[in-house]
Amino acid sequence: MFLWFWTFLAITASGLASASAPDAPASPRMVSTPSRPAAPSEPAAPAAPESPSRMAENQVPTGRFTTAVEVKPILTATKNVWVAVREFNGQDLVYVTQILSWRCGLVGLSLSINGGPPQIWDMPPCHEDTATPNAITAEDGLPYRAFPLGSVQSVTVGITYDDLTSDSATYQRQQVLMP
Repeated sequence: MFLWFWTFLAITASGLASASAPDAPASPRMVSTPSRPAAPSEPAAPAAPESPSRMAENQVPTGRFTTAVEVKPILTATKNVWVAVREFNGQDLVYVTQILSWRCGLVGLSLSINGGPPQIWDMPPCHEDTATPNAITAEDGLPYRAFPLGSVQSVTVGITYDDLTSDSATYQRQQVLMP
């Protein structure tokens, strides 16, 4: 009886495995995200919980580091240097250069200073038409935000990859203060 059960299970599993097409390209999966109130700088969007607000992007590696499957291992390995705080010219500058350097595999970036509400960081577009799509150019803007000197005691970073997975980390000032 025991052998029969395992044989039945093996046949059923192989039948299910052959029913799916292994060579078919992965289609984007649709994920619903809860609606949130629009920030003052954003236009209000109608809430439609039954309709998806984002779709995961295709995760076929391109060799150009433009998908989550390519940049997630890098950002995970360098999580301890996602942000830096620099005292300069009477201000605290909070840098996110490491994250912006791999932004083509991301769809979202937010910062929370001292436990405050997350602030959305609008990321510059990828430069898909160049040899280095993740390069930060002068047109992309500065990779930091300025705050009053000594005011940044902690920074919480949240990122959302283009496969719609997310990661976050919190840093204390002394952990990320540049000399």
